[in-house]
Amino acid sequence: MRLMVTGGGTAGHVYPALSVIERLTGDPRWGTRPGDVLWVGSPAGMEGALVRREGIRFEAVSTGALRGKSPVALVKGLQAIRRGISEARALLREWHPDAILATGGYVSAPLIMASRGLCPVLIYLPDVQPGMAIRYLGRRAQRIAVSFDEVRRFFPADKVFVSGYPVRRGLIEADKQASRRALGLLDADEGARMLLVLGGSRGAHSINMAVKALLTELLELAHVYHITGVDDYPALQALADGLPEARAARYHPMAYAYEEMTDLLAAADLVVARSGAATLGEFPAVGAPAVLVPYPYAGQHQELNASYLVERSAARMVRDRDLGAELLPTVRSLLSDAATLERMSAASRAAAVPLAAERIAEALLQMAQQEEADQ
Repeated sequence: MRLMVTGGGTAGHVYPALSVIERLTGDPRWGTRPGDVLWVGSPAGMEGALVRREGIRFEAVSTGALRGKSPVALVKGLQAIRRGISEARALLREWHPDAILATGGYVSAPLIMASRGLCPVLIYLPDVQPGMAIRYLGRRAQRIAVSFDEVRRFFPADKVFVSGYPVRRGLIEADKQASRRALGLLDADEGARMLLVLGGSRGAHSINMAVKALLTELLELAHVYHITGVDDYPALQALADGLPEARAARYHPMAYAYEEMTDLLAAADLVVARSGAATLGEFPAVGAPAVLVPYPYAGQHQELNASYLVERSAARMVRDRDLGAELLPTVRSLLSDAATLERMSAASRAAAVPLAAERIAEALLQMAQQEEADQ
């Protein structure tokens, strides 16, 4: 099966598709090789670097965001999308894919809109609630996969199915003790707690500044592994360099985590994070208890994502505006309560869907076979 993939803007739109590709290319029964996959994204998007790291061919097409734009920017965005549709149509005619997998972000629009009459489309929606763009683009799709049963109502019953959130096989198979050993935690301080702080693929400035202000107290509670994002990394690394030796050994800032992310998530006793779509799949895969801080300018998506895990007793929520007052007492109370952390971990694991990537892979193959039979 030749597959074209589109999605980007954030890692939450990239990693689910990479997980599906991992299954498709890693099992001979799917009949898909790495060279049979082409990813279509935006010229300046972060998805290009992530995809190329996996050895997947990447092609960029013009695209533009429309939501929240001024009239002038809106016109420019529409013009870019029109160019992108033309560029995507040329790629489709060159590549002749059997199916398209789209995981969202505005980078998906040109390829989905260009696909009519050329190739069937499966859209995967990672969030608890679809945005207007996905609801519109869903009309062009033959199948729509959603992470949760609650989302089915937004789409036609004959198109939609519940897949769960696809995660990398390494996360599903991760072992906490092995991950702590890989990070050196067992050698450094075997009984210590480990707190992981991250703000999504681009970092989160407000979370970073809260950690900076509370760092002394946090380091008394746990080893802190802090994924800062590129922008805030220099300041936080400088802070780490100025710490006394004993505290510096417990603080580990990093701009971004690629291969290390599996071990970081699996080893963590508690995670402080935004609540992008990846939260709903990756945290349950390793049973990570979480303190979730929804990004306040993401519409309702992140708040709804956080509420999903909070309602299942797998997470606590702290508002972005309340970080200064609530983050430390929330983290302290959880890290000092082993029984509560264990219950939250079990509740998180209960929300996992280990076969999500396989379900989407199966649907893509069936869709491609049906298209071939109809021709």
